[in-house]
Amino acid sequence: MDTVTAQLVFGIIVIVVGIGLIYWINRRKFYRRNAMGAEGFSSFEASVFTRFIERIGKWIAYLLIIVGAICIWTYSQMKKDKEKQEVRTEQPAQR
Repeated sequence: MDTVTAQLVFGIIVIVVGIGLIYWINRRKFYRRNAMGAEGFSSFEASVFTRFIERIGKWIAYLLIIVGAICIWTYSQMKKDKEKQEVRTEQPAQR
């Protein structure tokens, strides 16, 4: 596998991991809610710590998605450049 294809695969994997992380955090938040819609924590410290970690996790997930999108964009640019190089053919010398 060449580096161009590896970059595409890396970009896709990173985007999927980022989206999965956001999904997992939101799912945990959803199932912490009680019948009245309030989040239930065992203590104030647990509430602060959990929310802080989830906020950091979401920022990391957004960063992963951006990195993945940049990898896919650079892959498309490299592929266009490669196609342009293949299309160019040598012209015969004119006398």
